[in-house]
Amino acid sequence: MTRSALRVDAVLVQAVIAGALSFAHLHDLAAAAGQDGWKAWAYPISVDLLLVAAWRRLRTDGPSRLAWCWFLIALVASLGANVATAGLLDLNDVPAWLRILVAAWPALAFMGGTLLTHSPAHRTSTTPPAPATPDPDPVPETEPEPAAVAEPDPASEPAAVPAPEETPALPVADPPPAVPVPAALVDHARKVADDHRARTGARIDTDTLRARLGVPSHLADAIAAQLA
Repeated sequence: MTRSALRVDAVLVQAVIAGALSFAHLHDLAAAAGQDGWKAWAYPISVDLLLVAAWRRLRTDGPSRLAWCWFLIALVASLGANVATAGLLDLNDVPAWLRILVAAWPALAFMGGTLLTHSPAHRTSTTPPAPATPDPDPVPETEPEPAAVAEPDPASEPAAVPAPEETPALPVADPPPAVPVPAALVDHARKVADDHRARTGARIDTDTLRARLGVPSHLADAIAAQLA
Protein backbone atom coordinates (compact mmCIF):
# COMPACT_ATOMS: atom_id res chain seq x y z
CA MET A 1 0.00 0.00 0.00
CA THR A 2 1.43 3.38 -1.01
CA ARG A 3 1.97 6.36 1.23
CA SER A 4 -0.81 8.38 -0.47
CA ALA A 5 -3.31 5.60 0.19
CA LEU A 6 -2.32 5.51 3.86
CA ARG A 7 -2.71 9.28 4.11
CA VAL A 8 -6.22 9.17 2.61
CA ASP A 9 -7.26 6.36 4.91
CA ALA A 10 -5.99 8.26 7.94
CA VAL A 11 -7.97 11.35 6.95
CA LEU A 12 -11.14 9.30 6.48
CA VAL A 13 -10.73 7.62 9.86
CA GLN A 14 -10.13 10.98 11.53
CA ALA A 15 -13.24 12.42 9.84
CA VAL A 16 -15.37 9.49 11.00
CA ILE A 17 -14.14 9.83 14.60
CA ALA A 18 -14.68 13.61 14.68
CA GLY A 19 -18.14 13.29 13.13
CA ALA A 20 -19.21 10.57 15.56
CA LEU A 21 -18.03 12.51 18.61
CA SER A 22 -19.66 15.75 17.46
CA PHE A 23 -22.86 13.85 16.67
CA ALA A 24 -22.89 12.32 20.17
CA HIS A 25 -22.22 15.64 21.89
CA LEU A 26 -25.06 17.38 20.04
CA HIS A 27 -27.39 14.48 20.89
CA ASP A 28 -26.47 14.60 24.60
CA LEU A 29 -26.93 18.39 24.76
CA ALA A 30 -30.32 18.21 23.02
CA ALA A 31 -31.47 15.41 25.33
CA ALA A 32 -30.34 17.37 28.40
CA ALA A 33 -32.28 20.42 27.13
CA GLY A 34 -35.53 18.45 27.12
CA GLN A 35 -35.52 17.08 23.53
CA ASP A 36 -35.87 13.37 24.21
CA GLY A 37 -36.39 10.40 21.92
CA TRP A 38 -35.96 10.81 18.17
CA LYS A 39 -35.86 14.59 18.53
CA ALA A 40 -32.46 14.44 20.22
CA TRP A 41 -31.09 12.43 17.27
CA ALA A 42 -32.46 14.92 14.73
CA TYR A 43 -30.52 17.87 16.16
CA PRO A 44 -27.02 16.63 15.15
CA ILE A 45 -28.27 15.93 11.63
CA SER A 46 -29.75 19.44 11.37
CA VAL A 47 -26.53 21.12 12.53
CA ASP A 48 -24.32 19.07 10.21
CA LEU A 49 -26.60 19.63 7.21
CA LEU A 50 -26.54 23.41 7.74
CA LEU A 51 -22.76 23.32 8.05
CA VAL A 52 -22.40 21.32 4.84
CA ALA A 53 -24.85 23.56 2.95
CA ALA A 54 -22.96 26.72 3.94
CA TRP A 55 -19.61 25.17 3.02
CA ARG A 56 -20.97 24.02 -0.34
CA ARG A 57 -22.21 27.55 -1.06
CA LEU A 58 -18.77 28.94 -0.23
CA ARG A 59 -17.04 26.44 -2.53
CA THR A 60 -19.35 26.78 -5.53
CA ASP A 61 -20.38 30.48 -5.51
CA GLY A 62 -17.41 32.05 -3.73
CA PRO A 63 -17.25 33.93 -0.43
CA SER A 64 -20.37 35.85 0.55
CA ARG A 65 -21.81 37.32 3.75
CA LEU A 66 -24.79 34.97 3.67
CA ALA A 67 -22.70 31.81 3.37
CA TRP A 68 -20.15 32.90 5.97
CA CYS A 69 -22.91 33.92 8.42
CA TRP A 70 -24.67 30.55 8.38
CA PHE A 71 -21.38 28.64 8.30
CA LEU A 72 -20.29 30.38 11.52
CA ILE A 73 -23.70 29.80 13.14
CA ALA A 74 -23.54 26.04 12.45
CA LEU A 75 -19.88 25.89 13.51
CA VAL A 76 -20.62 27.66 16.82
CA ALA A 77 -23.53 25.30 17.46
CA SER A 78 -21.31 22.25 16.87
CA LEU A 79 -18.34 23.55 18.85
CA GLY A 80 -20.61 24.83 21.62
CA ALA A 81 -22.09 21.37 22.10
CA ASN A 82 -18.62 19.82 22.23
CA VAL A 83 -17.44 22.31 24.85
CA ALA A 84 -20.67 22.21 26.88
CA THR A 85 -20.55 18.42 27.26
CA ALA A 86 -16.90 18.46 28.35
CA GLY A 87 -17.84 19.02 32.00
CA LEU A 88 -18.29 22.80 31.88
CA LEU A 89 -22.09 22.46 31.93
CA ASP A 90 -24.23 20.45 34.32
CA LEU A 91 -26.37 18.38 31.96
CA ASN A 92 -28.73 17.58 34.82
CA ASP A 93 -29.51 21.28 35.34
CA VAL A 94 -29.45 23.01 31.93
CA PRO A 95 -30.07 26.80 32.13
CA ALA A 96 -33.24 28.23 30.66
CA TRP A 97 -31.47 30.27 27.95
CA LEU A 98 -29.86 27.12 26.58
CA ARG A 99 -33.21 25.32 26.51
CA ILE A 100 -34.61 28.26 24.54
CA LEU A 101 -31.74 28.13 22.03
CA VAL A 102 -32.12 24.37 21.53
CA ALA A 103 -35.88 24.66 21.09
CA ALA A 104 -35.50 27.52 18.56
CA TRP A 105 -32.79 25.77 16.55
CA PRO A 106 -35.11 23.91 14.07
CA ALA A 107 -36.70 27.15 12.84
CA LEU A 108 -33.30 28.86 12.65
CA ALA A 109 -31.77 25.96 10.70
CA PHE A 110 -34.74 25.82 8.31
CA MET A 111 -34.44 29.54 7.55
CA GLY A 112 -30.68 29.24 6.99
CA GLY A 113 -31.01 26.24 4.69
CA THR A 114 -33.72 27.95 2.66
CA LEU A 115 -31.67 31.11 2.20
CA LEU A 116 -28.56 29.15 1.21
CA THR A 117 -30.45 27.02 -1.31
CA HIS A 118 -32.81 29.50 -2.96
CA SER A 119 -30.98 32.84 -2.76
CA PRO A 120 -29.40 33.87 -6.09
CA ALA A 121 -25.63 33.99 -6.04
CA HIS A 122 -25.09 36.55 -8.79
CA ARG A 123 -27.49 38.98 -10.41
CA THR A 124 -26.77 39.78 -14.02
CA SER A 125 -27.97 42.97 -15.62
CA THR A 126 -30.69 42.56 -18.26
CA THR A 127 -30.07 45.96 -19.86
CA PRO A 128 -28.72 45.41 -23.39
CA PRO A 129 -25.51 47.23 -24.24
CA ALA A 130 -25.88 50.46 -26.14
CA PRO A 131 -25.11 50.09 -29.84
CA ALA A 132 -21.90 51.61 -31.05
CA THR A 133 -22.29 54.96 -32.77
CA PRO A 134 -21.33 54.61 -36.45
CA ASP A 135 -18.72 56.91 -37.83
CA PRO A 136 -20.18 59.81 -39.82
CA ASP A 137 -19.81 59.58 -43.56
CA PRO A 138 -16.82 61.58 -44.82
CA VAL A 139 -17.70 64.77 -46.64
CA PRO A 140 -16.72 64.41 -50.31
CA GLU A 141 -14.11 66.87 -51.41
CA THR A 142 -15.29 69.24 -54.13
CA GLU A 143 -12.87 69.94 -56.95
CA PRO A 144 -12.07 73.64 -57.43
CA GLU A 145 -13.59 75.15 -60.54
CA PRO A 146 -11.04 76.06 -63.22
CA ALA A 147 -10.35 79.76 -63.50
CA ALA A 148 -11.78 81.52 -66.53
CA VAL A 149 -9.13 82.12 -69.22
CA ALA A 150 -9.32 85.50 -70.96
CA GLU A 151 -9.56 85.30 -74.74
CA PRO A 152 -6.58 86.94 -76.46
CA ASP A 153 -7.08 90.06 -78.57
CA PRO A 154 -6.37 89.26 -82.25
CA ALA A 155 -4.99 92.78 -82.84
CA SER A 156 -2.39 92.49 -80.14
CA GLU A 157 -1.15 89.06 -81.16
CA PRO A 158 2.24 88.93 -82.90
CA ALA A 159 2.68 87.52 -86.37
CA ALA A 160 2.39 83.81 -86.50
CA VAL A 161 5.70 82.03 -86.55
CA PRO A 162 5.80 78.66 -88.27
CA ALA A 163 6.11 75.99 -85.66
CA PRO A 164 9.02 73.63 -85.94
CA GLU A 165 8.37 70.13 -86.94
CA GLU A 166 7.20 68.15 -83.94
CA THR A 167 8.85 64.89 -83.19
CA PRO A 168 6.43 62.05 -82.75
CA ALA A 169 5.66 61.44 -79.08
CA LEU A 170 6.61 58.12 -77.58
CA PRO A 171 3.69 55.90 -76.66
CA VAL A 172 2.78 56.21 -72.99
CA ALA A 173 2.43 52.93 -71.13
CA ASP A 174 -0.88 52.29 -69.46
CA PRO A 175 -0.81 52.76 -65.65
CA PRO A 176 -0.70 49.55 -63.60
CA PRO A 177 -4.09 48.31 -62.48
CA ALA A 178 -5.20 49.53 -59.08
CA VAL A 179 -4.71 47.05 -56.23
CA PRO A 180 -8.03 46.38 -54.44
CA VAL A 181 -7.75 47.22 -50.75
CA PRO A 182 -10.44 46.19 -48.24
CA ALA A 183 -12.17 49.08 -46.52
CA ALA A 184 -11.49 47.61 -43.09
CA LEU A 185 -7.75 47.51 -43.83
CA VAL A 186 -7.83 51.15 -44.98
CA ASP A 187 -9.60 52.18 -41.75
CA HIS A 188 -7.03 50.32 -39.68
CA ALA A 189 -4.19 51.90 -41.66
CA ARG A 190 -5.71 55.34 -41.10
CA LYS A 191 -5.73 54.72 -37.33
CA VAL A 192 -2.09 53.60 -37.47
CA ALA A 193 -1.16 56.71 -39.45
CA ASP A 194 -3.00 59.00 -37.01
CA ASP A 195 -1.29 57.34 -34.07
CA HIS A 196 2.11 57.75 -35.75
CA ARG A 197 1.43 61.43 -36.42
CA ALA A 198 0.28 61.98 -32.81
CA ARG A 199 3.44 60.38 -31.42
CA THR A 200 6.07 61.71 -33.81
CA GLY A 201 4.43 64.79 -35.33
CA ALA A 202 5.35 63.61 -38.83
CA ARG A 203 3.45 61.81 -41.54
CA ILE A 204 3.98 58.07 -41.67
CA ASP A 205 6.05 56.81 -44.61
CA THR A 206 5.28 53.79 -46.76
CA ASP A 207 7.99 51.55 -45.27
CA THR A 208 6.83 52.21 -41.71
CA LEU A 209 3.21 51.65 -42.71
CA ARG A 210 4.10 48.36 -44.40
CA ALA A 211 6.03 47.22 -41.28
CA ARG A 212 3.19 48.20 -38.94
CA LEU A 213 0.52 46.48 -41.03
CA GLY A 214 2.61 43.49 -42.14
CA VAL A 215 1.48 43.68 -45.78
CA PRO A 216 3.40 43.41 -49.08
CA SER A 217 5.00 46.47 -50.67
CA HIS A 218 2.46 46.87 -53.49
CA LEU A 219 -0.44 46.68 -51.03
CA ALA A 220 1.27 49.20 -48.72
CA ASP A 221 1.71 51.59 -51.70
CA ALA A 222 -1.98 51.27 -52.56
CA ILE A 223 -3.01 51.97 -48.95
CA ALA A 224 -0.64 54.95 -48.73
CA ALA A 225 -2.17 56.35 -51.91
CA GLN A 226 -5.64 56.19 -50.36
CA LEU A 227 -4.42 57.83 -47.15
CA ALA A 228 -2.79 60.72 -49.03
